[in-house]
Amino acid sequence: MMLFTPTSKKWIGVWQSMGTKFLPFADAATPDVPLGRLLRLALFQISAGCILVLLTGTLNRVMVIELGVPVSLVATMVAIPVLAAPFRVLIGHRSDTYRSFLGWRRVPYLWLGTLLQFGGLAIMPFALLLLQTQTVGPEWAGAAGSALAFLIMGAGLHTAQTAGLALATDLVPKEKRPRVVALLYVMLLAGMILSALVFSFLLADFSAKRLIQVIQGAAVFTLAINVISMWKQEARDPNLTRHDRPAPKFLQSLAEYRADPRTGRLLLAVALGTAAFSMQDVLLEPYGAEVLGLSVSETTLLTAFWAIGTLAGFGLAGKRLERGAHMHRVAALGILAGIGAFSAVIFAAPLQSTLLFSAGAGVIGFGGGLFAVGTMLAAMDIADSMSGKADTGFVIGAWSAVQATAIGLSLALGGILKDAANALAANGYLGEALSNSAAGYMFVYHIEIALLFISLVVLGPLVGRRVAGNEGQPRQFGLADMPG
Repeated sequence: MMLFTPTSKKWIGVWQSMGTKFLPFADAATPDVPLGRLLRLALFQISAGCILVLLTGTLNRVMVIELGVPVSLVATMVAIPVLAAPFRVLIGHRSDTYRSFLGWRRVPYLWLGTLLQFGGLAIMPFALLLLQTQTVGPEWAGAAGSALAFLIMGAGLHTAQTAGLALATDLVPKEKRPRVVALLYVMLLAGMILSALVFSFLLADFSAKRLIQVIQGAAVFTLAINVISMWKQEARDPNLTRHDRPAPKFLQSLAEYRADPRTGRLLLAVALGTAAFSMQDVLLEPYGAEVLGLSVSETTLLTAFWAIGTLAGFGLAGKRLERGAHMHRVAALGILAGIGAFSAVIFAAPLQSTLLFSAGAGVIGFGGGLFAVGTMLAAMDIADSMSGKADTGFVIGAWSAVQATAIGLSLALGGILKDAANALAANGYLGEALSNSAAGYMFVYHIEIALLFISLVVLGPLVGRRVAGNEGQPRQFGLADMPG
C-alpha cells in the first residue's frame, strides 16, 4: 500500500485545483454529463464551422476567381442562407413543443438540420459548375440550382445549431449552462480554423473534379460527426412529447416574450450592435491590402487577431460577471471598445500604421465578444423572469435569429455602401480630399461607429435593471453564452 506524505498530499491538491483553473471547461462537466460527453456533443459545432468557412470564404473565392462568376451574383448567393435565419425562433419553439411517441424533442431537429446540410453540400458543386459552363437548357438553371443549394445548406445550419444549443442547455444544470455554451462556441471557432486550413491545402491545385471531391467530402464529414455528436445524448422522455401535452402556440410564446418591455429594446440593441461589429467582415482584409499595402499572409493574420481578441473579450466578460457586474454594462463596455477599435482602423490609413490597424482588428473582436456575452445573458434573464411558456429553444432562437439576420444584412450592406461611396469619390462628388481608394472603407467604418453609438443609446435605459430576485447576486459566465 502506498503512503502519501503531507508534502505529496499538498502537491496532489495543487494539481487537482489546477484542473479547473487552467482547463477552461473542466468545471462545465457534471457527474451526469462528464467532460467527454460534452466534447462529443460539441462536435456539431465543428460541422457548423466547416459550413461557415465554405459559405463565407472558400466558395466565395472559388466562384469569383476560378469559376469566373460575377461578384454581384456571388454576393447574392452567399447572402441567401440569411433568409433562413429569422426562422431560428420558430425552430426553437417547435423543438420546445415537439410531439412524438419516441420522447425526443431536440434530436429530430438536429437530425433534420444535418440532413439538410448534407443535401445542400451534395448538390452544390454540380450547381456551381452548371452556373459556370452551362451550354444547354435555360440560362436560369445554373443560378437557380446554386441558390437552392445555398438555401438548403443555410436552413440546415440554422436548424442544427438551434436544436444543438437547446439540447446542450437542457442536459446541464442552469448554473453550468454558460460554461457549456462557451465550450460550444470555442468549438465553432476551432472548426472554422481547421476547416480553413484543410480546404486551403486540398484546393491548392484547383480543378473541377477536386472541387466536387472536397465539397462532397465535407458533406460526408458533417453528416458523420453530427451523428457522433447526437448519439445517445438526449434521454427519451415521453412526458415531454406526448400528444395530449398542453403546449402554447408560437404566437402565444412570442406575445409573452414581447410583453416584457425590455425585450424589444434589447433585441434592437442586439441588431444594431451586431450589424456595427459585422459590417467590416468583408472589408477589413481588402482595406489592409489596398490602403496599407499588406501582403496576403499579413491580411490573413487579421483573422487570428480577431479570434484572439474575441476570446479575450469573452474571458474578461466571464470574470466581470462572476464578480457581480451587470450584463448590460458588460455589453456597453464592448460597444465602447468597438468605437475605439474602428477609430484605430480609420487612423491607420493616414498614419500608414500596420500596428495600429492590427490592434484595431483585435479590439473589434474583443468588443464584439463583450457585447455578445452581455446581450445573450440579458436575453436569458428576461426568459427567466417569464412564466415558463418560452422555453430554452425559443429564447435561443429569438436571440440568434436577430443576430444572424443582422450579420447577413450588414455584410451585404457593407459591400454596397463601400462601392457606392467609391463611385461618388471617383466622380468628385466627395471632394478632392476623399478621391482615393480609402474613401469607401472610411465611409463604412464611420457608419459602424454611428451604429455603435445608437446601440449604446438604446441599451442605456436597461442598465441598472435586474430580474426580480437576482439583485446583488453574481452570475457565473464562461467565455461565451451565444450560438454561432
